[in-house]
Amino acid sequence: MQTVTETSTLRLEREGPVGWLRLNRPDKLNSFTIAMWREMAELGASLVDDPQGIRALVVIGEGRAFSSGIDTSVFTGGGVDDGLHSMPGPTTHGDPSVDMILRTQAAYSWLEDAPFATIAAVRGFALGAGLQLALACDIRVVARGSKLGLLEFKYGIMPDLGGTQRLPRLVGPGKAKEMIFTAAKIDAEEAFRIGIAERLVDDAELDAAVTELASRIGGQPPLAIEGAKRAVRAASEVSVREGLRIEAEAQSKCLQSADMREAITAFVEGREPDYQGR
Repeated sequence: MQTVTETSTLRLEREGPVGWLRLNRPDKLNSFTIAMWREMAELGASLVDDPQGIRALVVIGEGRAFSSGIDTSVFTGGGVDDGLHSMPGPTTHGDPSVDMILRTQAAYSWLEDAPFATIAAVRGFALGAGLQLALACDIRVVARGSKLGLLEFKYGIMPDLGGTQRLPRLVGPGKAKEMIFTAAKIDAEEAFRIGIAERLVDDAELDAAVTELASRIGGQPPLAIEGAKRAVRAASEVSVREGLRIEAEAQSKCLQSADMREAITAFVEGREPDYQGR
């Protein structure tokens, strides 16, 4: 059974273990506004606290673009500071501008922190804030003909929604600096070559390719997905020794789970397992 949740800028569709989060401003190439960041943060918090059976979440843009970046009305419309300072989240730093940015980052960071897999399905444009959204996902599938880049220098600012942290972990610090310093746009083939995209597909095949990938991941044991995701992330953040401890703790949870018993029973009985995440 499919369920649908809509906000003014987003549409979340859920069917079985797979969710589709659609950026829903196609007439504006899904460019980000303050309202869109706020709704992303609120939706993300609710899904992380209560995944409601989602094991794989696809993030995709309605229409012909993933996201062209920030809506320039954020700069010209007035009230930007009041709008961003009203983003949900704690005030911890002491500098109001830093707190504002940290709260806005939360609109994307939940995709990395979520207990389920997240997949960016990119077509058309993934620029600035749009590319930073894709970088927060676990896997990126990019359609040929797409253009990707961090263009913030064009506005006298720098990437601040995770781009300076996540991009170098994928492409290395030198290539990340080159892309950021030159505000370069790269094509889908280059994104695949340097490691931003895990899969490169024809535009007409994007939806089918992502559906197949999400369905395959959605059939995997949820506790194992959550544990492996946390352990792989730790590989770029902690020592090998600490990473091995995180890996062992996650595996211990799997070994004691009903899902492991179900996997073995299903194998013996020659059927597909029915995982319950416990």
